[in-house]
Amino acid sequence: MSTLKDEVEVLRKIPLFAAMDPSKLKLLAYASDKVEYEDGQLLFRQGDVGDSAFIVLSGVADIVSETGGTEVVVAQLRDHALVGEMSVFCDIPRSATVRANGRLVALRIGKGYLLDLIKEFPELATRIIRELAFRLAKTTADLAASERAARH
Repeated sequence: MSTLKDEVEVLRKIPLFAAMDPSKLKLLAYASDKVEYEDGQLLFRQGDVGDSAFIVLSGVADIVSETGGTEVVVAQLRDHALVGEMSVFCDIPRSATVRANGRLVALRIGKGYLLDLIKEFPELATRIIRELAFRLAKTTADLAASERAARH
């Protein structure tokens, strides 16, 4: 069983939060809910209202796009990844389903607390924007590669 101190140490290793003061990390860990999922359980479903974001502490999360009754795993996120933040920031429905691939442990951060954290630490917003831009670039490259492969 992990302690608050253990969760603070994990948060310190996540690049998004590495520069934060340890006392703020302790508040983040305290304000977050540690959640555990078994293989196949959903963190959230595409179309749901985004009321929280998740930090994967251990395990793998499948990012699943659902179109016309067909599911496609479009990405996998592993330890220390942030997921679910887009619908929190943009007040839009979840753009994908996120499902545990094996046992998954995460911290769930409520929307209000995450937005307050960003107001207090603007550099956190910059890091999140960089991460989102990286994901968008990767998705765009993956789509282009899929189109090229489909043409040949």
